Amino acid sequence: MTPEQYVQQKAAASGSSFYYAFLFLPPARRAAITAFYAFCREVDDVVDDAQDPGVARTKLAWWDGEVAQAYRGQPSHPVLKALMPHATEYGIEAAHLHAVVQGCQMDLEQTRYLDFAGLSRYCHLVAGIVGEVAARIFGQADARTTEYAHRLGLAFQLTNIIRDVGEDALRGRIYLPVSELQQFDVKAHEILQRTYSERFTALMRFQAERAHRLYDEALALLPASERRTQKPGLMMASIYRTLLREIERDDFQVLHQRIALTPLRKLWLAWKVQALGRL
Repeated sequence: MTPEQYVQQKAAASGSSFYYAFLFLPPARRAAITAFYAFCREVDDVVDDAQDPGVARTKLAWWDGEVAQAYRGQPSHPVLKALMPHATEYGIEAAHLHAVVQGCQMDLEQTRYLDFAGLSRYCHLVAGIVGEVAARIFGQADARTTEYAHRLGLAFQLTNIIRDVGEDALRGRIYLPVSELQQFDVKAHEILQRTYSERFTALMRFQAERAHRLYDEALALLPASERRTQKPGLMMASIYRTLLREIERDDFQVLHQRIALTPLRKLWLAWKVQALGRL
């Protein structure tokens, strides 16, 4: 299996909404974003699949070293072998990849965030940086697009957090800020035990409203001249925001299940943005 086949298989197997946006890119850009996304998945899987935090730390340290080695011209993992030919052309820096690894390391060290400011720092590493790199690969020509990409990445990550509250709780993680749990009088043990209440629903509604504000802010930040090149990001915005609305319609029943859109619906939403320019 070639490195290119490996990253393609990794991206397709994830079933992520990102994959559907990649399908509409020209071949070179599609190859670059597929390799970058596969890198993010590999690093994230180290934490998600870890039974032993010590082993996970060792693996993440290996990835940090592998990134450094790749930028010295000696990648050994197929993901970085697939990614490095695109790094210079699309401005993918070693610091970007190290930041993704650092964000995943935070998952091993921290399972709670005291306030939204602390959560935002984590989101910056695991989502904002990803958005920044993706915008470059898509064809960014205006520096202002970076701020849009970071804001949209934050909206995506908050949507993921809302969707995955129950799943994350099984791993002992609660990303909802402690100060906001206290504000709505929701106890951590209620989430860990999958206990629904009006208080929990109010807390989740508060989270969803903030995510919607971030989507609106991100779209307002995107320069009009960049809307065509940044269509893949807009496709993802359409898919993720539709998912968020589905979760709202289901009254935030996220503690015992993972609410998702069908592949066909994701493809339809992506095509609609591509063909009609509508979110």
